[in-house]
Amino acid sequence: MIDASPRDPGPAPPDATAAVSDDPAVGLRAVRSLATLAERLEALQVGRARSLGWSWQEIADELGVSRQAVHKKHGATLLDGRGARTRKDR
Repeated sequence: MIDASPRDPGPAPPDATAAVSDDPAVGLRAVRSLATLAERLEALQVGRARSLGWSWQEIADELGVSRQAVHKKHGATLLDGRGARTRKDR
């Protein structure tokens, strides 16, 4: 029989707990960490989508931004063979 009960995810990650801290310095550092993580995830997923043939418009639609905005932000970078971000030669 499969257990369909929700799993306890355990304690919240430090950044999630810090985000609601009464100390603004702690909370703001958490916000910065989360923003950095979001930027990295976005770059990774945009690169993945492009490598799978997605158009800039399709990516923009999923992100809720214009095609021009997503192209301006990510169009000049490519994933090299190791997954590192590199600037395109002009």
